[in-house]
Amino acid sequence: MSQVRKRRVYPFTAIVGQAEMKLALLLNVIDPRIGGVMIMGDRGTGKSTTIRALADLLPEIDVVAGDPYNSSPSDPDLQSAEVRSRADKGELLPVEPRQVPMVDLPLGATEDRLCGTIDIEKALSEGIRAFEPGLLAKANRGLLYVDEVNLLDDHLVDVLLDSAASGWNTVEREGVSVRHPARFVLIGSGNPEEGELRPQLLDRFGMSVEVRTVRNAQQRVQVVEQRSSFDGNPDGFLQQVQTAQQALQTKVVAAQERLANVQLDPDLRLKISEVCGQLNVDGLRGDIVTNRAARALAAYEERLEVSDEDVARVVACCLRHRLRKDPLEAIDSGERVVKVFCQVFARPMPKDLSEFELAQCESLA
Repeated sequence: MSQVRKRRVYPFTAIVGQAEMKLALLLNVIDPRIGGVMIMGDRGTGKSTTIRALADLLPEIDVVAGDPYNSSPSDPDLQSAEVRSRADKGELLPVEPRQVPMVDLPLGATEDRLCGTIDIEKALSEGIRAFEPGLLAKANRGLLYVDEVNLLDDHLVDVLLDSAASGWNTVEREGVSVRHPARFVLIGSGNPEEGELRPQLLDRFGMSVEVRTVRNAQQRVQVVEQRSSFDGNPDGFLQQVQTAQQALQTKVVAAQERLANVQLDPDLRLKISEVCGQLNVDGLRGDIVTNRAARALAAYEERLEVSDEDVARVVACCLRHRLRKDPLEAIDSGERVVKVFCQVFARPMPKDLSEFELAQCESLA
């Protein structure tokens, strides 16, 4: 990590509280196959700040110089057709380091802006039909953030989720056919007071977290003081947390490398599926995501074997948004998940659900 970044972004390790959100984001970076995060909660709770801080935390990636799709110089699955063709011909691909892309999708974006369209300038000036990459191309190998996703046009949400699931974006426009990699961590946020996502769309997000405004007076003062300190002297503030930032970055990279060797006992897999069955979770996405998130957490904590505690700390985030809502039921969906988990895993019901939050992630604040 460089000493001082040119782009001054509030550091991830200085964010106070919001342990569940930070944990979900870190796990998705460790294993992007988890499927992204939906963050629902009040305004001003640090959602956008945390996501930008996460992108800034990650190490630079190697890309093919000049390629608009952030193509990998070595992985064919992360290369555009042009780059793959050059590699197949034995051409030596020039490589340059690039910051992990963080793309914001504005609410007013069109499908052409998202997926890409015909380059009108080239068509008029040179008389050729060329493709102009969209936001999905820029987000490849990075993060794509949609604020107020519950207000986004349903058709665009469908396109986003399809690309996130397949890892590819295909565009057919005016005789031009382009298919390029679109591997990104999809992060959505919204305020439930402004509208709910359709259940079938919400189910496509791997994890869901709920954030609340900090009520503790001491924590509120800490947030205000740290933000004021950062705004007053960004370079000095970043220098103070550089050691913590470097340590967390190293830990995340090590977890990514360790993930393939993490084992999940068949008995735990069976219990996870039993929890999903008792909660009447439709489909198998809940089972798959919980398995992946638990493995990512074990890798993050430098272990090669998943424990039931790992499952406990991710199960609510993986399943709460997949439950059928009963308007007559007063209990929170997260509490329902924990209650069934405790029954299946023969654990006592915790007095405080925060016991299932990642204590180590709390220490990052």
